[in-house]
Amino acid sequence: MTLVQPRRILAALALGVVATGAVVAQQGGIAAVDGSGSFEVNGVRVDVAGTSADAARTAGWRLAQRKGWQMLSQRLTGQARSLPDGTLDSLVTSIVVESEQIGPNRYIARLGVLFNRGRAASILGIAGVSERSPAMLVVPLIWDGGTGTVFEQATPWQAAWARFRTGGSVMDYVRPSGTGADGLLLNAGQVTRRGRGWWRTVLNQYGASDVLIPQVRLYRQWPGGPVIGTFTAGYGPDNRLLGSFSLRVNQGDAVPALLDEGVRRLDALYQKGLRSGALRPDPVLAAPPPGSVVLPDEVDLIDPTITEPGIGPSPLPTGESVTLSIQADTPTVADVESTEAALRSVPGVRSAATSSLALGGVSVLRVTFDGDIAILTAALESRGWQVQQGEGALRIRRRAAGATSTAPPSAPQG
Repeated sequence: MTLVQPRRILAALALGVVATGAVVAQQGGIAAVDGSGSFEVNGVRVDVAGTSADAARTAGWRLAQRKGWQMLSQRLTGQARSLPDGTLDSLVTSIVVESEQIGPNRYIARLGVLFNRGRAASILGIAGVSERSPAMLVVPLIWDGGTGTVFEQATPWQAAWARFRTGGSVMDYVRPSGTGADGLLLNAGQVTRRGRGWWRTVLNQYGASDVLIPQVRLYRQWPGGPVIGTFTAGYGPDNRLLGSFSLRVNQGDAVPALLDEGVRRLDALYQKGLRSGALRPDPVLAAPPPGSVVLPDEVDLIDPTITEPGIGPSPLPTGESVTLSIQADTPTVADVESTEAALRSVPGVRSAATSSLALGGVSVLRVTFDGDIAILTAALESRGWQVQQGEGALRIRRRAAGATSTAPPSAPQG
């Protein structure tokens, strides 16, 4: 794929050759090719004849601009519109050559067209800036030949993410180039670490709120033969799964195209997860305010049932939001997810997320609730939970079958 400007064909070709050589010579990483947020239209096919090869190519690019604008306006407004060539020249920022065949008097190609977002949005009468997700750090992990690699060396998977243009996506991707300390901070071993403290330090280095872990495993049938890629969309320090799929190409030379298609589909999965609420940044990863004291994630809560004699908890007035910690038994991952879902189903609960995970023990969840802590306690008890209330914290257990609501709760685990 070659990125060129539509006005100076020969100069663009020369620059494309130089740029290609620079990428090949680069060691340790690949920078993202485009972060401008342009509107992009892919797969524009042209077949044009001309008096010469250059004339045919110029006519082909002119036709691609017209077709691309009609496709863009159809996608954004529902109507295929047309513009004069002079106006299109001021809107088109680049032509992407996906594939081309050049003859003495004919030009056949599949092209992509990039349009200036601000100007195009103004002409179409739409908002130029859309809602974006929080900044998400991309850690592209590839498994090829039994070896997992992120930024330890330049990989075709990293190159595919660098080629991807994010203008049409609501995801705010932070894509490291793989140079400097990237290979030390972001490697295949880092994706298996769940400690929020270390992840918080890493994310602060890149100005991100959470992490995305797009992963691909390549299975080569024989050298130069078919290649199968299995793609998974993971996110967060726990590498939670949003979705997965497989793609196949018949030749080893088509692996870059396979990876490009994988990136586009993973982006669609991440956007879908963001819209549905399945993809939520972990609040524990948020950077603490300057001067605050950050306790380690492993510190257990003080027993919430121990209070001074004669002094009870002081609930907040009804209608105000209260953030509290809830301890719950989590023998398995399924118990963690079911507990989070049960807490979110309580009316008035704005958010519920695990802040300290302890599989096989007692995990801590951070919950934001609109109302008194006493109201939340009553709501949980009505849903079959045993609840112990303390200063800004609750200890909950699922009530055993046949147990009554008046049965005394057991002592909380430390």
